[in-house]
Amino acid sequence: MRGAYFPLLCILALSCFVPMIYDRTISFSTSLMTGIVMFSTYFISYFIIVYLLGGFYPELVKTEGATARFNDFILYNLIFLVILSILRNLLPSDFTPVRLLMVYLPWMAYRGTDHLFVKKEKVPKFVVISSALLLGLPIALSALLGLLVI
Repeated sequence: MRGAYFPLLCILALSCFVPMIYDRTISFSTSLMTGIVMFSTYFISYFIIVYLLGGFYPELVKTEGATARFNDFILYNLIFLVILSILRNLLPSDFTPVRLLMVYLPWMAYRGTDHLFVKKEKVPKFVVISSALLLGLPIALSALLGLLVI
């Protein structure tokens, strides 16, 4: 799973050039900057989410095996979001069902609690916090870094 994240980020950055085919008003420099912003958004998000979620739940990163499962959980969810972003870039219009698939992420976080061995009483709080971080941080970073695009 770790080996798939970086190539998917590169595909995401390259997919930012596809809208130039559908919209002639988008320049090469705008597509290039958008690709850099999208790549940076998900690249930075991974490290921030690992740090923050590991801080909220230190019991999930106590052993090397637990840390590997924890990192895989975060990567799995971020890969899902990256694939959705690639699909949004490939489609000629803003296809709402693709955006609605982001609602599936809390369910994926809930199902991942078995993999991480989260205690039953902590599952609802873990799902809310992990979903908020996994959905909110890339959106916030994208908006912040998007201010750099001309």
